[in-house]
Amino acid sequence: MTHIRLLKYTAIALATVAALTACKPKQQQPQGGLPVVSVIEAKPETVKLNTALTGRLEASRVAEVRARVQGVVLKRLFEEGSQVKQGQPLFLIDDAPYRAAKASAQAVFDKARADMNRMKPLMEAGAISRQEWDAIVQGYQVAKSNLETANINFSYAHVTAPISGRIGRAEVSEGALVSPNAATLMATIHQDNPLYINFTQSADEVMKMRRDIASGKITAIDGEIPVRVFFNDGTEYEHTGKLLFTDPTVNATTGQVSLRAVIPNPDNILFAGLFVSVEIANTEIPNAIVLPQQAVTRGQTDVVMIVNKDGSYAPRPVVVSGQQGNNWIITGGLNQGDKVIIDGMAIVQMMGAKQVQTKPWGVDMPPAGMPPRGQAGQGGQAGQPENKGQPENHSENAEQRQPETSAKTE
Repeated sequence: MTHIRLLKYTAIALATVAALTACKPKQQQPQGGLPVVSVIEAKPETVKLNTALTGRLEASRVAEVRARVQGVVLKRLFEEGSQVKQGQPLFLIDDAPYRAAKASAQAVFDKARADMNRMKPLMEAGAISRQEWDAIVQGYQVAKSNLETANINFSYAHVTAPISGRIGRAEVSEGALVSPNAATLMATIHQDNPLYINFTQSADEVMKMRRDIASGKITAIDGEIPVRVFFNDGTEYEHTGKLLFTDPTVNATTGQVSLRAVIPNPDNILFAGLFVSVEIANTEIPNAIVLPQQAVTRGQTDVVMIVNKDGSYAPRPVVVSGQQGNNWIITGGLNQGDKVIIDGMAIVQMMGAKQVQTKPWGVDMPPAGMPPRGQAGQGGQAGQPENKGQPENHSENAEQRQPETSAKTE
């Protein structure tokens, strides 16, 4: 009995030792391996620049409807907040006095015209003097002028829309006395299709954009600089505008330059006075390379670290021409296929390594000296042997099955 148990425990011990011996070569990794750095392979592309600013919408045309004759307002002929068309009647001012003045001027004009027509043959025959004829012609011209004035005043009593657009609230109501002397404001019309967007940008950025466009480094789309509009919730407005002009002067206090863009508003979704986010987009830089900011050391000379074909690394001066989000736009110093180090240089410097291993940026960094995860020949996580649990499982199975064998032997 005792002898059998001794044989059982000896077999278990031998199986455990064999399992540990089999695992030991796979658990030990070569020491002093090359550190791994994350790299991005340089790929030139056409980069679209986006400059985000804050702008305020402004109506493209604003017309203040004011009284041009004196009188009492009889009717309001529009609905407040509605769209009106140019020439549409808005108010009716009591026109009785102006209708009477028009009729009187018309009568005077008709008599002056008749006198001139009757006296013309006499003047041609020499029956009247030149002085008498000149007085008749002058009377006709004065009567004609008075009639035109009477017609104008009569028309001013019928207030119409000077432009098409959205009309606001009525500033006067029926029964109000209006006067041209006080230039009484009656209503305001805003033409909100299209709308202007007024915003500012630093003078340095405006000058740089102009230089880049002039040199061909930045190419405008269809000869225009497109402008995109975003609402406060981040959604983009469906229509795209365009940059109109730049103010030729710089604000001496802020160093900003005033800019204006125009954007269509056919559905009347936008309102004048609304603040929006403006993005001057779709200007292009050809043959540029986009790198994360941590890859570039900024200074008098901007530098990146490049991994050579033999695994060594070296600094490389580059030209930074702009920013796109959290990335730098590189326009000089890099060639297609160059491997730019993004992460891992701190470990390389601590180890004093002269050569490195590379892996695409964005993959989890393995421990120093370990190959990247997912390489051929490595199972599971880096640094762990393949099928590590199998010997232990065999040992446990042997231990679990051994008592059954002992019981049968006994």
